[in-house]
Amino acid sequence: MSDYEELKRELQEAVHRQMDMSREMSDEEIGDIIDRVILDRSHERYMSAMLKLQLRQELFNAIRRLDLLQELIDDKEITEIMVNGSESVFYEKRGRSYVWDKHFESREKLEDVIQQIVSRSNRRVNTSSPIVDARLEDGSRVNVVLDPVALNGPILTIRKFPEKRMTMEDLISWGSITREAADFLGQLVAAGYNIFVSGATSSGKTTFLNVLADDIPGNTRIITIEDSAELRLHDIDNLVRLEVKPAGSEGTAGVTIRDLIKTSLRMRPDRLIVGEVRGPEALDMIQAMNTGHDGSMSTGHANSPEDMLSRLETMILMGTDMPLKAVRKQIASSLDIIVHLGRLRDHTRRVMEITEVLDLKDDEYVLNPLFVFKEDRNILRDPGTPFGEETLPRIHGKLERTGNSLKSRHKLDMNSGATA
Repeated sequence: MSDYEELKRELQEAVHRQMDMSREMSDEEIGDIIDRVILDRSHERYMSAMLKLQLRQELFNAIRRLDLLQELIDDKEITEIMVNGSESVFYEKRGRSYVWDKHFESREKLEDVIQQIVSRSNRRVNTSSPIVDARLEDGSRVNVVLDPVALNGPILTIRKFPEKRMTMEDLISWGSITREAADFLGQLVAAGYNIFVSGATSSGKTTFLNVLADDIPGNTRIITIEDSAELRLHDIDNLVRLEVKPAGSEGTAGVTIRDLIKTSLRMRPDRLIVGEVRGPEALDMIQAMNTGHDGSMSTGHANSPEDMLSRLETMILMGTDMPLKAVRKQIASSLDIIVHLGRLRDHTRRVMEITEVLDLKDDEYVLNPLFVFKEDRNILRDPGTPFGEETLPRIHGKLERTGNSLKSRHKLDMNSGATA
């Protein structure tokens, strides 16, 4: 342990001795104690003003916030933090991963930070229940894996929630979607089309779902259902937010997404928004879309719209003995639109396809591609896009209309002035 780390440890112990553990102390009170402890110690050994400021910030982070991770949390350009045990920390900035030159002083310190995070979300993680999903106060997504599942120590992954609320205008300015396609989707959302957002991991599905929800009429009663609450809907007065409750280690029953979807139907929703479907709850979501809850939306992992439909079939068949033909009929009659997202070679996130789901023909889905991303490979030279220390060739392309028109127009036609 270095001299600095030893000094910091001694000061932290001194702060803890002066704290009143019988009550919840304010940030100001903690700060005052830290200042006194540092001042007292500075009478014994010289400390520069810079060292005092550094010690004050790191001690406050260790006691009140997320210890050394707070520095990464506060960096607005960092989008993901990956802790692989106490001695290995990585982070993602501008689409590229880096090794951090700092690490936790001990396994116990990392475990303290993990327990601090999960307790704020009313979750619990231990050796008996070693996997948990939680969130930070700003909505950032947290995943924890402990022994005996994690062999190289406690694993902590934080996907940071953007400080600034993303809008469709942002996505247009970044080239993720064209103005034409954005306006088209806005009309479909307002008209009550059932929309499913698909894509691979880290393609921006939750962000896009948030952006789409901006076009939901403000007088709508919406119920959101999520594993870990991440959606941030705005300008919706009649909003109910539901979150999964894991089963307790003492044998207390948990509350699943299926439970929440079923109970939400008794709460008179106009629309349901399910953050992501991963299993048998897909059946409940599809049935809700098919029983008068037009304008409902959800997301799922898939490599294409066709793959998303296949995965939905698999999820539904996990929880029911329905014939495959009946399952496909349910899906085809419930879903109106699939928006497929992708993360390309230059790490940009784009809308790759907007497809209409029609009926079945010979027991196969009939899809009507409306917009498809087309890469322009004729551009030979390009300055590229900087990502950390390297420059990645920028992918040129555009989300273009296929020439096909929207077939199912009855929901649009019910809205005056619809032009999609």
